[in-house]
This record gives sequence, C-alpha cells and structure tokens, in this order.
Amino acid sequence: MLYKPNFSHHKSWFIPNFIHCSIYFSFSFAFVEFLRLSASPGSSFQRFVVGFEGSVKGERMAESEFKPNATTIPPPPPSSSSRRLPDFKQSVRLKYVKLGYHYLISHGMYLFLSPLALIFALQLSTFSLQDVHLLWQHLQYNLISVILFSTLLVFFSTFYFLTRPRPVYLVNFSCYKPQESQKCSRKYFVEKSQSAGVFSEETLSFQRKILERSGLGESTYLPEPLHNSPPNPSMLAARKEAEEVMFGAIDELLAKTSVKTKDIGILVVNCSLFNPTPSLSAMIVNHYKLRGNITSYNLGGMGCSAGLISIDLAKQLLQVHPNSYALVVSTENITLNWYLGNDRSMLVSNCLFRMGAAAILLSNRRFDRRRSKYQLVHTVRTHKGADDKCFACVTQQEDSTGRIGVSLSKELMAVAGDALKTNITTLGPLVLPMSEQLLFLATLIVKKVFKMKIKPYIPDFKLAFEHFCIHAGGRAVLDELEKNLQLSEWHMEPSRMTLYRFGNTSSSSLWYELAYMEAKGRIKKGERVWQIAFGSGFKCNSAVWKALRTVNPAKEKSPWMDEINQFPVSIPRVSPF
Repeated sequence: MLYKPNFSHHKSWFIPNFIHCSIYFSFSFAFVEFLRLSASPGSSFQRFVVGFEGSVKGERMAESEFKPNATTIPPPPPSSSSRRLPDFKQSVRLKYVKLGYHYLISHGMYLFLSPLALIFALQLSTFSLQDVHLLWQHLQYNLISVILFSTLLVFFSTFYFLTRPRPVYLVNFSCYKPQESQKCSRKYFVEKSQSAGVFSEETLSFQRKILERSGLGESTYLPEPLHNSPPNPSMLAARKEAEEVMFGAIDELLAKTSVKTKDIGILVVNCSLFNPTPSLSAMIVNHYKLRGNITSYNLGGMGCSAGLISIDLAKQLLQVHPNSYALVVSTENITLNWYLGNDRSMLVSNCLFRMGAAAILLSNRRFDRRRSKYQLVHTVRTHKGADDKCFACVTQQEDSTGRIGVSLSKELMAVAGDALKTNITTLGPLVLPMSEQLLFLATLIVKKVFKMKIKPYIPDFKLAFEHFCIHAGGRAVLDELEKNLQLSEWHMEPSRMTLYRFGNTSSSSLWYELAYMEAKGRIKKGERVWQIAFGSGFKCNSAVWKALRTVNPAKEKSPWMDEINQFPVSIPRVSPF
C-alpha cells in the first residue's frame, strides 16, 4: 500500500519544496525545449562528416557515363519498423548489437524519464481534496513565486511563437509528360544526329557508346525541332517548348489543388540555359494573368540543382509573406542547347538531357496542412564556386569551331564528391540520430586524441531517411552515390528508373523520382525524403521533406501512373542497339 502524506504534519516543509521543485522542473524542461526548437540549423558539429571521403576519380564525364555497372532491382524492403542497419563485416551479431545500441540511444531520454513520471503519477494519485486545498492555500502565501513563474512562462511562450519559423507545406506537385510523337529511342537519336550532317563518324560512334552505357531507355522525349531532318532549332521553337512544358505542368497542378491563380503571391522559375526577354516567369504571369503585386523571380545559369535553390528561395519568401502560396517551376530547354559540334566533352549533354518540367505549390497557411502531402523540414545549400577547379568543371562555351555547347571537365566527379561531403557535413547534425553522431564523435576522438590509425566512421543516412531522391544526372553519378552513401538498389530505384524512362530532365528530375515513389505506394505518413542535386558553379543542394499523410497511388495523377506496373526494369551494363 502506498504511503499517503499527512499535510497537517508536513505542510511546513513539503508544500514549499513541492512548489519550488515543480517550478524548477517546469522551467528546466521549457528552457531546454525552447533551445532545441529555436536553434538555428547548422550551428553545431560543422565538421561532422569530415571522414566522408568519396572514392571518386578524376575521369572524363563522357568516359564515366559508360563505366560498367549492373543494375538489378531487388524486391521491396521490409516496412520501416523492421529496417536493418548495414551488415558490418557480414556479422549478424554485430549488426543486432548496433541495432540495439541505436534504439537505446534514440529512446534513452524516454527510458530515463518514464520511471520518474510513473513515480510522480503514483504519488499524485494519493492526493485528497484536502491536500489540494492546502496546496492552494500555500500558493496564496507565495504570491511572488506565482507571479514570477507566470510572467516568465508568458514571456518565453510569446517569444517562441513570435520567432519560430513559419511551417512550409508542399500542397502538391506535378510533372509534365510530353506527347507520344516526341518520343526518342536511342537508335532514333543516332539517326537524327547523323542526319544533321555536322557530326563525324568518330563522334557518332562516341555518342552511340555513351547511349549504350548511359542507363537511358527507349522512351525519352526530345522537342519537335530536333525531330526534323535536319534539326532546325530557333528562338520561336525554344519559346514554344518552354510554354509547352511549363504550362502543361502548371495546368495539371492547378487542377489537382483547385487553387485560384489570383491567390498565388510568389512565383519562382528556374531554367539554366534558356533566358529570353521577357523572362520565363513573365511568360507565366502573362499566360495565367497572375496578380500585379506578385513577387516573381527567374533563376538562370544555376544548373541541375536550381530546383532546390528555388525551393529554398520560396521558403525564405514564405517566412516574410504570411498566408501565401508560392509556385515553383523547374525546367530546362533543349531546343537551343543541342550541341552541333565534335568536341567530346560537349557531346555528353546531347546524349543525356531530355525535355521535362515540374510545378510545385508551397504554402505557409496552417489550414493547408490537412490537405498537403509534405512539410519542408530542412534545406542545405553548398556552393564551391570560390574554388577555380569547381567553378570551371561545367561551363557553357564555344568550341574550337565557334559552336556553343556545355563542356564537362575531367574533374567533375571529384568536384561532385567534395561538394557532397561539404553538404552532408552541414546536413548530418540536423537529421542523424544521436547514436550515429556519438559513433562519429567517438571515432574522431580516437583518431585525433589517441593518434590511432582507424578509418573515419561514415554515418548511416538510412537511419535518418526512408527515401532518397538523387538527381538522375547520369549513371556514373548514381553509382558513386550508391556506393558512398551505402544505399541499397531499392533506394536507388526511383533515380535509376527516372533516368531510364525520362532521361536527365535537369532540375525537374527530383520530382519525377518522387512521383515514382508515390505511384509505387511507398510514401507513408511520417516518413522522410531526402532530395539531393548537383549543379554548375559548383553546387550541391539538399532538401528534407516529411510526409504528412500516406499517399494513395489510386488517387494520384502523374506521368508514371499509366505504366507503373512495367517498372522496375533490369538495366544491363551495356545495352547495344
């Protein structure tokens, strides 16, 4: 039987100490929670993943694109509740030791506080009405403590609610699917290249080799001018392509969300290589008759990672524009950027890039949370442009004959690995569980303090994310990231299938990958998605999303829905045609 306190004998010491302890613990918990929620991203552990050394090599991108690597898609993994850690040294025992360690550290606070909470609850259950009355009487005689506690509570609560960032929700998104007449098989691509009459036999053979090892399938898309014989690109045709892909994606998005165009207060458009006057954003404003005070931006020259830069810019704008919708449009223009020369470093983009676009609707309206799919958790941007080698690894320039194209340097893969290392150095402390951070800290201490030669610990990002959207820039990029992040082929499937079905659609490829996951029914409520992309400059950018609801594929409309049952497919190392 529990002991029942007698307040008549102990009120001289029990009630004052009970009040002071309650105030102390309330303040302690509130202050710690306030610091945790209000901490600025990236303020600690800035050297977190110094040990992440990607085994990238300085090879030419053209050669890297057809490096042999088989892709065999395994059956879907078990549910998130039974996720397994990497198999260290093929040891089952060690694997489960780390699994237990991870759950112990991750839930250590709950395990520590649960017995205390139980004891406190049992003690409170013994209170009688007389005890409560005595407690109230004592509070009346401690007016200063009550006023101080109430004032500080109101102050911290007000400060927190006024300074916390507004949540950013992804209401919905859409990806454009070109017409059947614009399909381009690999054989058809070589035939059109040959009909152009500008490529030598050597460069035609080089392009064929790239296509055989690129991971692209037979149903990618090229704009109409490149289907003509010979191709006849023009400014008018480029504008037509831009209107087709952008308006097609936006029309579908507006139909999904039922948002009126007059309610859109922010517009961000990104297209790296096509920047006409009037701008692409002005074309959208004119076509949809958006309101006159809309905040619009047109981002150019920022490469394949510009889509996440646009998301980050929209997020920043939504912090200062309350109750607003932000429309983000990501695309790339192929018509005027098809290289008509024989420089091998510029021919890779011809073989990989295809047409496409994505439109994304963001909101900071709290009542939009119910119908939104995701909430934006983090955005991390890394820019390596201060380094000359990084700056020049992807450059639009003229070749020796004066023809304009995008040149990819031999240092591209090494630069991408370095940018990735810097990016996850900042992202790691924001998303990784404490168990992984402690392991990294322990190996760092052993290496730096005790001067022991051990391999740096590479954190397991599969403990932080359930899904990965890696920019489908090319097979070599996907191979390196799969290796260095220790991802399974199941995690890489959306990226590889997007590259196979739609090619490299530049900044919009991440959204085709997310659409693939939704079409497969993979997205469950509470799961996290990591989007990561690389771009010229050189940049590596990340976005982390949290699913607000389970996505039902039967209710979705996307480019994948009519053919999702045909995927995944097996992609051989070399696919002759």
